[in-house]
Amino acid sequence: MPSADPKAAGLTYFSNESEFSDRSALSASEIAECTALMEALRQWHEAERVLAEASRRYMQLNDSDMRTIRLLIRAQRQGLVVTPKDIAAAVGISSASTTKLIDRLVAGGHLVRIPHPHDRRTTSIEVTEATAQAAHEAVGRQHARRFEAIAALDSQERETVLRFLSAMTEADRPQGVLADNARDRPGQDRA
Repeated sequence: MPSADPKAAGLTYFSNESEFSDRSALSASEIAECTALMEALRQWHEAERVLAEASRRYMQLNDSDMRTIRLLIRAQRQGLVVTPKDIAAAVGISSASTTKLIDRLVAGGHLVRIPHPHDRRTTSIEVTEATAQAAHEAVGRQHARRFEAIAALDSQERETVLRFLSAMTEADRPQGVLADNARDRPGQDRA
């Protein structure tokens, strides 16, 4: 029976050949460098996925819940008032799903509804101190490790990485049939 371990089987995620990109101006070693960088990005995305899952398990929350809590923590630190409508827009879910999300997080002791300071027609939403502290202790420490990795670079390296990540962000914007599919499904509930 063949090995299930991709490395043991010699399986690689990326190929040095592509029918979609012209690599004729690159040497074999440059193509190998590009492929190694693509693999490093894949490994980082996988580590990020594992970290996000560990954070959700630790906090006992789903992705929309975690996104909401991160939004609220940032807003509270900046002295901003967040309404359910703000959460719906930021998380990309319907108002009905937002109500369910907030109800669930309030019942779980993660959020509180308080009167809006300027608009009696709505409430503002805040993270409880206990949830903010738990997120700070767990997720905050992980973010500090990322910052330390960035701080270890010199200014020129950071500029190169920033330029690279900006280009990758642009490269990952849906194109063609993927863009059509993204437009066909706006406001898709992710709760």
